[in-house]
Order: sequence, then C-alpha cells, then structure tokens
Amino acid sequence: MSIRVLVADDQPLIRAGLVALLRAAQGFEVAGEVADGEQAIALAAESRPDVVLMDIRMPVLDGLAASRRILASSFPPKIIVLTTFDLDEYVYTALSEGASGFLLKDMPPQRIISAVRAVAEGDILLAPQITQRLVETYSSFGRASSEALDQLTPREAEVLRLVGNGLSNSQIAGRLVLSEATVKTHVKRLMGKLGLSSRAQAVVVAYESGLIVPGRR
Repeated sequence: MSIRVLVADDQPLIRAGLVALLRAAQGFEVAGEVADGEQAIALAAESRPDVVLMDIRMPVLDGLAASRRILASSFPPKIIVLTTFDLDEYVYTALSEGASGFLLKDMPPQRIISAVRAVAEGDILLAPQITQRLVETYSSFGRASSEALDQLTPREAEVLRLVGNGLSNSQIAGRLVLSEATVKTHVKRLMGKLGLSSRAQAVVVAYESGLIVPGRR
C-alpha cells in the first residue's frame, strides 16, 4: 500500500522537486501539492494523506498555523516540517505541538524519502542529533510539569528518557535488553498517558519536564 503524501511549499521549484522525487520513488503516491497553508488545510481534509510535507513559512497562512489546524482534525496525518535552518524556533513550536519531525530543504533526496517512510511507519524521530540540538536551544527547562511523569511506570520513564536522547526502538531494545515489540508497547503507552501524538513531541516533554537536562546524558 502506497504512502500518500501532500506537499505544501510556496516555492515552485522546491515543490516541483519534492513532487517529482516522491512520484519516482517506489511505494509513494502524491496526494496533492499546494502553495499556502489554507490550501494545505483544505486539501488535507479532502485527500486524507498519510504524511504532509509542510513548509514552515508560506503566504496566506503559515505552516505552523496550518499544521496546528490539521493536527486538530479527526484523522490527522503525520506532519513533517520543511525548513531552511535547523535551529528555527517555529520548527521547535511545531514539534512541541505534534509535528512528527522536520527536514532541511537541502537534504539529499534519498534521505528525504527514507525520512518520510520512517515517519509514516511511526518508528523513529527524524535527524535525532539535529532535533536534540534544536530542542536544547529552545526548550524551557521545567516548563512542562514533572508531575506529568508521575503517571508513568519507572520503565516507561526510562524509555521516554531514551526516546528523548534520540534512540530508535531497536536501539532502546538493545540498551534495555527488551524485545523491540515490548519497547513499542512502552512507547505507545507512555505517549497515551501523556497525550502525545509524535516521538518529536515526546523529546520536547523529556526536556521540558526535566527528565533530561541539556548538557547531561
């Protein structure tokens, strides 16, 4: 079954390149292409894509506001934010509100395809090292109440800490000597308890609750 992707970017050359890349890749289908946030909201509701590639800065309605409204819909797709700069506060806000990750526009084509597939499968966080640096730059230590972690079991809290450090499910399984299926169950349960919709959001919570202190591992 193909992964259906909606491309939202106001730069015709970038948008056309992404559309051509997705159409040439096996296992992908382009659900549509738009040039502003309002169009993205309308087409996402109509075409029900699996993933939206969302430029963060667009006319009419920016990608941040569009992402917020799409994620609030009844059957939200995964959203990957497109950006030129990795240290971008707007990208951080999008991640904290439920976007699944972000891509730099100058990433190699194969990395873009791999990232979209990974997010569609809900398995790993995009570019963990870059994402970590972004979170450490913009997170407010202690903004999220540490009391939120009280509802987690010790094992779930440990899994959240490792997710926050950018580890994939398979890496966490190896670290904790668990099966990957067990790790996936822990991740699903802790995200449900904390009301999270993406691993990127879990990284933000891990920092803002104080579970991870920037500069320490």
